[in-house]
Formats: sequence, C-alpha cells, structure tokens
Amino acid sequence: MGPVTAGVLQLLALIGALALAYIPLGTYMARVYASDRHWRVERWIYKGIGADPDTEMRWPAYLRGVLAFSVVGVLFLYLLQRLQGVLPRSLGFRSIDPDQAFNTAVSFVTNTNWQSYYGEQAMGHVVQTAGLAVQNFVSAAVGIAVAVALVRGFARSRTGELGNFWADLVRGVVRVLVPLAAVAAVVLVACGAIQNFSGIHEVGQFMGGQQQWNGGAVASQEAIKEIGTNGGGYFNANSAHPFENPTPFSNLFEIFLILVIPFALTRTFGLMVGSVRQGYAILATMATIWIGFTALMMWTEFAHHGPAFDLAGGAYEGKEVRFGVGASSIFATSTTLTSTGAVNAFHSSFTGLGGGVAMLGMMLGEIAPGGTGSGLYGMLIMAVIAVFIAGLMVGRTPEYLGKKIGSREIKLAACYILVTPALVLVFTALAMALPTPANSMTNSGAHGFSEILYAYTSASNNNGSAFAGLNADTQWFNSTLGLCMLFGRFLPMVFVLALAGSLAEQTPVPATAGTLRTDKPLYAGLLVGTIIVITGLTYFPALALGPLAEGLA
Repeated sequence: MGPVTAGVLQLLALIGALALAYIPLGTYMARVYASDRHWRVERWIYKGIGADPDTEMRWPAYLRGVLAFSVVGVLFLYLLQRLQGVLPRSLGFRSIDPDQAFNTAVSFVTNTNWQSYYGEQAMGHVVQTAGLAVQNFVSAAVGIAVAVALVRGFARSRTGELGNFWADLVRGVVRVLVPLAAVAAVVLVACGAIQNFSGIHEVGQFMGGQQQWNGGAVASQEAIKEIGTNGGGYFNANSAHPFENPTPFSNLFEIFLILVIPFALTRTFGLMVGSVRQGYAILATMATIWIGFTALMMWTEFAHHGPAFDLAGGAYEGKEVRFGVGASSIFATSTTLTSTGAVNAFHSSFTGLGGGVAMLGMMLGEIAPGGTGSGLYGMLIMAVIAVFIAGLMVGRTPEYLGKKIGSREIKLAACYILVTPALVLVFTALAMALPTPANSMTNSGAHGFSEILYAYTSASNNNGSAFAGLNADTQWFNSTLGLCMLFGRFLPMVFVLALAGSLAEQTPVPATAGTLRTDKPLYAGLLVGTIIVITGLTYFPALALGPLAEGLA
C-alpha cells in the first residue's frame, strides 16, 4: 500500500467514526443543556461556589460570570507556577519566571495552550495536574457555554435571558467532558501512553550516553487536551512524543477526539433551535472546508517539487515515520482548523505552501469545525454575515432563524470578525519592525516572517501551535502573545453574548416566500464563499510575504 493510499484510507476511516458519533453525542449534549434537573454532585458544586443554577441571566450577567471565572483561573494558575519550587512532587524544578508564568496562565485559561517552555523540563506533577489539566476541562466548558448561550439567543424570543453560566459550565464539565475524557484516557493507556506520577529516570541511548525522562499523568491530560481542543502537551514534542501518541491508531484516535465535539455541536444547535436541517447546513459548511483543506495539505506534502521529496515519496522532514505524511497532514489540518494546537509533526518543517495551509486554517477563525464551542459560535457569526450579504444582493431585510439582522446585530458581528485580524497584523508588524523580537527568528526571509506571523495568528485565534523555529521564551513574546490570547478570547465573547442578548429580545419573524432558506445547499455554498473571501481579503498581503513567497520560490 502506497503512502497516499494509506493517508486517504485513514481519512475515510476518520470520517466514518465521526459520522457514527455525530447523532448520539450531539443529541446527548442538547439534552444536557436543555435539562432543568441537577445531579447531586452538581448541587454540591453549586453550594460550594455559592451559585444558584436556576437563576436566568441576561447577557451582561452571563458575561460577568465568564470573565470572573476566567480571572480567578488566571490568578490561581499564575500563583501555582510561581510557587512551584516549594510544592511537593515538583521533580526538583524551580518556580516559573513571572513573564512565562503570566503567558502560561493566560494560555491555558483561554484554551490556547501555547507553550514557551519544555514541559518535561519545567513543570512538576502538581502544576501539570492541578493547574494545567484542570484548565483543560474548564476552559473548554466555558467555550461550550458561550456557544449554548448564543444558540439560546436564536431559539428564544421576547426575553433577554440566556440561561445560567454556572449551570452551563458545571454541566459541560461533569456530564460531557469528564466522561469522554475518562474513556479516552483508558483507550490511550491501552495504546501505550503513560499514566503515572514517577520521578526522573536515567535512560540509556542507542548511540551511548544517558538521557533523563520523567513520567506523568500523560494519558489523562492527553485525552482532555484533544477532547477540549486545548492543545499543549506534557512533553515538548507534544503529540509526536511516543509517551503521548504511541501508535498510528492512537494518532487517528486523537484526531477523532479533536473533531468529535465541534462537529457534534452542530446537531446540538439544530435540536435546540428546533430544526436539525439548520444543523446539517452548518455541518456541511464545516465539513466542506475541513475536507478541502485536508486534501490541499496532503497534496502540498506529497506532491511538492524537489528531488529529495520525490525520492522520499513526500515531504518527510519533521514528521514521525510511524505516522507518515498522510496522517501528519490530517493531524495538522485538524489541529489548525480547530483551536487545539496539538501537533504530531513540526509545522515549521512543512513545505512552504503546507505551512501556509495550516496558517490559513487558523486565519479562517478556526470554525471548520473550530474549537469546543468557539467553532460553533464563530460559524454562527459568519452565518449572520452571509445572510446580511444575501439580503444586500436582493434588497431584502436579512433574517436568520426567524430573527431580523439589523444594524445592531451586524455591527456586533463585524466587530467579532475584526478583533483577531487586528491583533495578528498589528503585533506581527511591531515584531518585525523592532530589533529585539526580530532577533528571536532562527530563519531569515519569507520563512522567518512566517514564524512570527504564525505565532501571532496562533495566539490571537487561541490555537497554540507553533512553527517551532521561533524563540518565544522572551519577555516580549511572553507578554505580547499573552495579551493576544486574552483579547483574542474574551473580546469576541463580549460581542457573541451581546448578539445573543439582542436576538433573544426579538419577536420571531414568520417565514415568507421571500425568506432565504438557510438549510439548503445554496446557502451552505454562500457561507463557504463568504468565509473564504473575508479571510482572503484580510490576510492575503501577509500570506503573500510569508508562506506564498516561500512556496513559490
């Protein structure tokens, strides 16, 4: 079997597994967030945090809950890292420097999981499990909660109430993420991923000499980092490390974990708004972009010109031989089209055009299928934009799911899509113009520019992956990338929740013969075109200076 055939077969197997999980998981999540009953363990949590889960919240109160919870998370994780030197099971590692502790705390709370440190050489067991792993659960639950609030905005009428943030957060963790992560961790252990709290061991090398390795609760953290589209990793090599991702099967399973909730949330959306066909339209849009990008990535990595690539059968540099080009291409596309950031290959070693495909996946807003929750609400924002464009073309007031898209709604949607491009382009320009950050580049020319562009794209879109050719552990990058993560996560949430509140207050508009059918292939095609055109107009000049220039050279 050739490597191309193997890659295609793995892609087909992945699509089949996602199709099997789509209806049961999507239906289950719809029931979770529509239920008015509370489990006993959930009541204990509500009592412990002093929250009333039955109180409905308008969007300002819901937003205050999101921000307050996230601020506490940042402070707790920051202090945990600063105190690591005196904590038990620290493996002898010192406390984390202030700028790096800030960057890491913000990174994990914002579901970015950007790492400017070597995990196995910096973080002890307490910080990894009580700090980073916990944030992997709750940051993912926050994203789902905001998405559910927006869906309620479409589903409800003549009220500004969007549910209860604390109830949505706790249910997301207790009923969705913890059970899935527990099952996934067992599967990963069975595949060979490690799960222990051992210390540092001296290990002999094939070529002589010794190397130090430490253990850790890797399988459990690997499971939630993929399920919650968090990213990051226990080890610096991330999902290319055999302790995190031992076999080709575990590799495909981890890709499945990355994609399963974001895709299934489209069914949750359809059920909650009372039309599964609307969910299928959003699913078709996401799937079209994901499959298209995966095919493009595989083509650039298998068929790129050059005698070395021709002899090897593809661009093998920076890729694990146990996965190959096909599986690495699927992983790279899936992790950059979601807000995951986990990698099983070094993206900096991809071909120029392949690195551009990964970068463009993040620039779309990570909506195909996107992160847990963030992908759905990002796609719904683009759906509003697409409806508005269609309304302009036919001279009719745009409507989506029975709600009029007026000036207030389109302003909020426009602000949402402008946040991340502004962060990416402004900070990239500053880093290239100033001498100190530019000195962190290990490559010059187009590839060096791509390293910095990729870093700010990854941080601002809360992805977390890196080109791995940039020394990001400096005060400049720890600080500015941390700011990009904060603004890139929470400013869009402000506009999403404000839009949800505005929609929930409206009176539904009955459909007429002139209403645009948003559950048809025509609209899905319009939505795909809108996403590609908006992203292309925004980022094409920057892409032309980096990956396009390198790929066409």
